[in-house]
Parts: sequence; structure tokens; C-alpha cells
Amino acid sequence: MSVLIFLENWDGKFKKLSFELVSYGAKLSEMLSSEPIVLTFGSLAPGELEKLGKYGVSRIINVVGDGLNILDSQVYTTIISEFTHKENANVILLSNNNVGKAVAPRLSVRLKAGMGAGVSKLPSCIDPFTIYKKVYSGNAFANYVLHTEIKILTLAQNSFELIENVKTPQIETVPFPINGGDVKTQVLEVQKQSGKILLTDAEIVVSGGRGMKSPDNWGPIVELAELLGAATACSRPVSDEGWRPHEEHTGQTGKIIAPNLYMAIGISGATQHLAGISASKFIVAINIDKDAPIFSAAQYGIVGDASKILPKLVEAVRELKGK
Repeated sequence: MSVLIFLENWDGKFKKLSFELVSYGAKLSEMLSSEPIVLTFGSLAPGELEKLGKYGVSRIINVVGDGLNILDSQVYTTIISEFTHKENANVILLSNNNVGKAVAPRLSVRLKAGMGAGVSKLPSCIDPFTIYKKVYSGNAFANYVLHTEIKILTLAQNSFELIENVKTPQIETVPFPINGGDVKTQVLEVQKQSGKILLTDAEIVVSGGRGMKSPDNWGPIVELAELLGAATACSRPVSDEGWRPHEEHTGQTGKIIAPNLYMAIGISGATQHLAGISASKFIVAINIDKDAPIFSAAQYGIVGDASKILPKLVEAVRELKGK
């Protein structure tokens, strides 16, 4: 038996969430007394596959072939299903991101496998196989029992620590011929954001809401983000008003993120917004309304006018960093 860990790469490199997934898979394999096997697609930069051995994986299957450079969920499902049977995997792990959300349900149907989406901890019990996850937009927690022979789990980003267990992985490169007619997805144009940290990758996020009163007041937020090496974000009303670009909108209807630190400045904390940022390890809130819902989710809070507090905060950070 084995735990099959599917990892995607970005321009030939792995991100932190990939190493989180490997750490989780290695620990789950110990609980199941099984072998953790990484499955990844496409060409990678030199040394990338070897990095995975740092987190406890001893075997890596790198599938290569034309048509794997873009996500086609049907093709991905076919390949992962084939290796699930070949490696006698009883658990399949994917990240709970766009790729995982597209592929995991298809795998569930094809393999007749129970699925646990967005898990944040190791199973609380192996027999029966019981998973722990957040529900109701992060306002509650629940335990689910998966009874199927094969289980599919998607791991929430930034929910599992990196655990070093250095090994020298055995790397297998496997060509996989793909019928061009099976690829239904075509990429007509690629536009990449550059010059700023992506929200989904950021360890720190500085976010503003309508409490900033005007787009003209956004300078200190951008400055604070630059000082902290953070990404900038906003609430939905701000993006709807055109104060900030829509790609910065966080919340249930925007980007769902899980940074180590989320700074909510002038954001009241509507349920939809909290649903998108509740997985943050630490939330710092600045709001003039002491009864704002954001304070119920925050570990640290400042009650006051953001337009007066923010410049002082920027000055303090600048002094701390000697800039």
C-alpha cells in the first residue's frame, strides 16, 4: 500500500505548499505503515526533485510528455488514476488549490473514492479513517469518516508545518504518451503578473477596506507592504468601487488565502470576507468600530482611525528595519 502525493510545479519549480504536502504525506504514511510516493508532471529545474527528499519522501515519479505543460483536468485525472492502481495507493493527496479542486472530484468519481476537501490536520483516527476539517466558512470544525477503500484528501494551504526528514529519493522519469484528441484545454494567451508578490504565495498580506475612505489614502498600505515584503489585498466593496484591482479581492467570492500574517486595515469583517482569510495563522485588525466582526477573528486588534494609526505603524516599521 502507498500514499500517492500529487505535486504540481510552477515554471519548473515547487512552492512552499508542495513541501507542506510532502511533509503531510510522509507523516500520514507513517500512520498507515505505507510508502509515500510523489507523482509530478512535466520538466523541472535541476535539483527541484531532490529537494523533496528533505521532507521524508524516498520515491518520486516524474511523468513527462507533450500536453502536460498545461492543466487539462481530464488528462491529469487519467494519469493519476493509472498510477493509483499501479502503485496500489490507498490515499491520494493533492493541494486544496485550483488544480486540486479541479482534479480531486474527477478522481473521486473515477476511482469511487471518498474525498475530504481542505483538511488541515492529520486524520484523528485510521480505523475508521477520520479526517478533521473546517466547515461553515471556518466558523466550526467537523470530523468526517471515509469508508471507501481509496481516499482522496486535499490539504489546505499553510495548515501543516514543514517537517524535515532527510532522505535520498529514488527518481523515476516515466514517459506518458497522450492522445492529442484527449486534451480538451487550449491556452490562447498567457498573462503573468510581475513586479509584485502574488496573494496566493505571500507569507504576509496587508489588506484595506472601505475604512480607508478613499483610493487616495492607499499609499501607506502599499508602503507598509513594501517594508514587510508583503502582498497587498482589499475587501470586495473596495474592488467593486474600482479603488483597487479585482485580483486583490480576498474573501469567499475572491481569493481564499492562508498567509502567516494578515493585516486587516479598515475592514469590518463581513462573513464572506472572513471565509476567505480565516486560515491565516495570525490576523491583526485596525478598525474604528470596536464592535466590528473582524475583531472576533483577530489575535491582535487596534481600535482607532486607520488614517491616523497607519502612518505611525509605517514609521515604526521603517525605524525597526533601519530604512
